[in-house]
Amino acid sequence: MEDVIASVGFFLAAVAIVLIIVTASVVNRFNMHETVREALRQGKTLDAEAIKALGAPRRKPRNNDLKAGLILIAVAAGLVALGALVGTALPDEPDVPPMMNMMAGVAAIPAFIGLVLTGFGVVNALRPPKQED
Repeated sequence: MEDVIASVGFFLAAVAIVLIIVTASVVNRFNMHETVREALRQGKTLDAEAIKALGAPRRKPRNNDLKAGLILIAVAAGLVALGALVGTALPDEPDVPPMMNMMAGVAAIPAFIGLVLTGFGVVNALRPPKQED
């Protein structure tokens, strides 16, 4: 019973952390909008610099996909290396596949996602930048 409580508690803690971060972001954005509304009620004008200073969300850099893809490929390579190292420490058993093969199978998931994101990043890098209004 204690194992189940500990496992559920771990996942509930992860959910609680995500909820706290999302709630803080929503409250921050609400406060920014309230400040802008109050300034407009008082007849003040807000330029782009003033809104940036209030903490308006910034646009993501163009190379985000490329960076995330390369990180996922590195994670996949790390998982394969972990399988190789653990596989050398474990004795070979006839009915159990080698640890290297199992970890390579697990590593395939982030590797394929990383390859797709890297492809998106390369395509975006080769595309001419959009003209800002």
